[in-house]
Amino acid sequence: MSLTVADQITEIDRELSKRPIDLDPSGYFIIYVDREQGLIGAKHFTNAIDERGLAVDPDTGKPIPARGKVSRQANAIFQARTAKELCVEIFERARPCPVSMLDHAAYIGREAQRAEWALVNRQEYIQD
Repeated sequence: MSLTVADQITEIDRELSKRPIDLDPSGYFIIYVDREQGLIGAKHFTNAIDERGLAVDPDTGKPIPARGKVSRQANAIFQARTAKELCVEIFERARPCPVSMLDHAAYIGREAQRAEWALVNRQEYIQD
């Protein structure tokens, strides 16, 4: 039985999500959906990259876990009604731009689009 196009896309995305990535020394984002206000958002957090390539809290030097709850104060919060509007806020209006790597910028665009889709279609959004 051959896979549908949707199944093929899901499998490609699943495999690509497993690849190693370089961390942006300018920080990271937590993307979210605010259903009450009808917005998508992105919280930006600063980090440092240690000699092992791990993201660490710039204040404590402790590694920032990739999963689970992290109690840190966002450096900036961006909110918008659409993925395009969110990306304009982050990449065109924020000074200095909180992203220093093109692959990180592409990732944020993809995640913003997924968050917008989840908002519009009343689906759960889980950041990749």
